[in-house]
Amino acid sequence: MQQIKSDKFSWIDIREPDADDVLKIQKKFNLHPLVVEEFSTPTLRPKAIEFDGCLFLTIHVPLFDTNLKTTYPGELDIVITADALITAHDEDIWQLTEFLNDLKNDKKKRGQYMNATPATLLRHVIEMLLESCFPKLDHISKKIDRIETEIFAGHEKEMVLEISIVKRDILNFRRTLKPQRSVIESLAQGGYRLIDQELRPYFQDLIGTNIRVWNSLESAKETIESLEDTNNSLLSNKLNMIMKVLTIFSAVLLPLTVYSNILAMSAHIPFGDNPYAFWIHLSIMFVIGTITVIVFKIKKWL
Repeated sequence: MQQIKSDKFSWIDIREPDADDVLKIQKKFNLHPLVVEEFSTPTLRPKAIEFDGCLFLTIHVPLFDTNLKTTYPGELDIVITADALITAHDEDIWQLTEFLNDLKNDKKKRGQYMNATPATLLRHVIEMLLESCFPKLDHISKKIDRIETEIFAGHEKEMVLEISIVKRDILNFRRTLKPQRSVIESLAQGGYRLIDQELRPYFQDLIGTNIRVWNSLESAKETIESLEDTNNSLLSNKLNMIMKVLTIFSAVLLPLTVYSNILAMSAHIPFGDNPYAFWIHLSIMFVIGTITVIVFKIKKWL
């Protein structure tokens, strides 16, 4: 548990809250039992609920799993009281930790961000988390650019898995981000007692930031889907060419096979007594193969 104090209020951040941490917070701020329950159980959907003396929020932050190479939602529980902002999370949200350490170590920044109300700091926290999405989107864009380069370099087969990984990353990112907008909109409406009316334009601006992130995700989604279609078309074309070559070989060898089978069925092989019989029959087979290829050319099958 980390705590930062200013002349106006305190910010308490709890990483992996246990029963003792929750009990301390409940006693100190007289929190509603439902808030305590929310701290202790995972929440699948973002929400904002007002209780007597506090406002409880749950949002999900897009985090990246380096092992699975995909985005996953990190839950962040937030409680606003008249004199405190309380955040709790099980996952390590490094952007939040970095922001908290900056305020803790820099008195000037602490005075800048904690000189009004907890709701004002909440606005800065949400803004910081939304802005942190853009570097992640830039990373996805770089992956898409690399995939595009590799596709047109003739590595279509290798890109099938890479495209699937990026599509999963974008899908999970969208799934994490989309529900947040309803929470931010509820804050912008100014219907909560602990959210000052003066903050409504700032939360409205956060809705615009959320839309910009969403539009970038939509663009990445459309691009990777187009690249997937292109990659599939190139793979299909390559497969068709391979099948065409194999079919031509089979068609050319078919009359030669028939000719050799006829010779095998004959009791007396033509030119069998000739010392050059092998080369004679080989020449005949070559002529038959050449005629077959010429016919294919005339028919424009090649």
